[in-house]
Amino acid sequence: MELVAADAARLAPERLASLPDAVTRPTYDRAALRVGIVHLGLGAFARAHLAAVNEAALHAGAGVDVDLGWGICGVSLRQTDTRDALAPQAGLYALALRSARQGAGLGAGAGGGLQQQIAVIGCLIETLVAPEDPNAVLTRIAHADTRIVSVTVTEKGYCHDPATGRLNLQHPDIVHDLAHPLAPRSTIGYLVGGLQQRRAAGRGAITLMSLDNLPGNGHLLRGMVLAFARQLDPALAAWIDASCAFPCSMVDRIVPRTTNEDRRAVARALGLHDAWPVVGEPYLEWVVEDQFAAGRPDWAAGGARFVSDAAPFESLKLRTVNGLHSALAYLSVMAGWATVDEAMAQPALKAYLAALMQDEIMPTLPTLPGLDLAHYQQRLLQRFENPALKHQTRQIAMDGSQKLPQRLLDTVRARLAADMPIDKLALAVAAWLHFLRGVDEAGRRYDIQDPMAAELAQRLAEAERAVDARSAGPAAMQAWTETLIGVTAVFGDLGDDPRFVRAVSQAAHALRTRGVAGALSAQGLLT
Repeated sequence: MELVAADAARLAPERLASLPDAVTRPTYDRAALRVGIVHLGLGAFARAHLAAVNEAALHAGAGVDVDLGWGICGVSLRQTDTRDALAPQAGLYALALRSARQGAGLGAGAGGGLQQQIAVIGCLIETLVAPEDPNAVLTRIAHADTRIVSVTVTEKGYCHDPATGRLNLQHPDIVHDLAHPLAPRSTIGYLVGGLQQRRAAGRGAITLMSLDNLPGNGHLLRGMVLAFARQLDPALAAWIDASCAFPCSMVDRIVPRTTNEDRRAVARALGLHDAWPVVGEPYLEWVVEDQFAAGRPDWAAGGARFVSDAAPFESLKLRTVNGLHSALAYLSVMAGWATVDEAMAQPALKAYLAALMQDEIMPTLPTLPGLDLAHYQQRLLQRFENPALKHQTRQIAMDGSQKLPQRLLDTVRARLAADMPIDKLALAVAAWLHFLRGVDEAGRRYDIQDPMAAELAQRLAEAERAVDARSAGPAAMQAWTETLIGVTAVFGDLGDDPRFVRAVSQAAHALRTRGVAGALSAQGLLT
């Protein structure tokens, strides 16, 4: 993170009035805000999505009858960097929504090729770092003003088995938290510990809301919380089960990592230094089940859509946006395409993604009344082409063992159950397996960032021995594939399906012998 110059004017409440007219800033009485939402996992996505929508709800009520009990306390579960950046700014930060004018480059500023809308978000009024003071987090969850606890901790933050969806009671953090419930390490440990204090104090139930890319994320969160609580106190589990709400939701906005160039660009636009702005695309989608135990803000003012059942929307997002993102990422890292827009400039890859979505993903989706599938597909590819975001493919490629089950393998299962071909999905799965080798086609090495990295490395070594012994022919690549998809925590029983094994091993052979370009060419999508 870029350091702030000693003489730099810093974004701060007393400087909001000096911001340029084009910059949106809080219009409500920020000093009167109280924490009503505790958010675990204070990363860029939460600040560009949940906080942005919450800010819009506060703006919509400003000067009327706004409920000022919906400020956000953001909790970092691991590191201090976000708190250290935002605390001197009293929690204020800039959200820059970026796109590029058609046919224009990005060398110009906001008046040239880059279109940028900037808003200063004010509803984050408290930041905590969990390892520094676990009890402060538990106390905040248990506080009488707290009505919603939301989480964005990525798939691995649930300490579950991705293939079964069950709490992993052998996970080191879960083992620790059951032994030390007052000093937890895991998301689940903090949630249950806070609820335990809340119940003991005689306070009412609250809503626990997942905003992570997982199917039935509210159901999953509920299952993890109840499984953990039963280990501590069955009566606590019964209280949670009867009283707390766990709505499912689908969230969608592309939010890349903030770079130092982003900080400089935002500083030029603000005339002030913001130590940690966030960048995102203008597009935002949030579909959430309207099941809240203690009220909610008017998030519809910020674009949220309240429904009775989020499952169809979750499937749409996970299988299209996330599924295509993963397919793109693993092929691109291997080929050396660093950003999503660079990858989308490759005609063969773009054609493959369009065909993957049209031919193999869309037929598995439930009916969504009013959805124009052709327009949705076109718009999604256009979002990926946005050159203003510079979304790193290696960032998307992280934690594949946790992402593949819902992003790709659920679609594979649906197609196999209907006896439909999976050639394009198999190429995406094979690309992940090749990605695990940690070296791209130019010989450049990269780290495999995955919670199962050690087990995957061991399996990969076994698989590579099969190739070394028999060269990279079809039989050797089938043995290679069988070894890797034998990781049941990821693939479940798919490794027992000969159709899946055959399709993935054929795609793996094409990648191994012909590279990404050759494997894409073999799809026969460009004429």
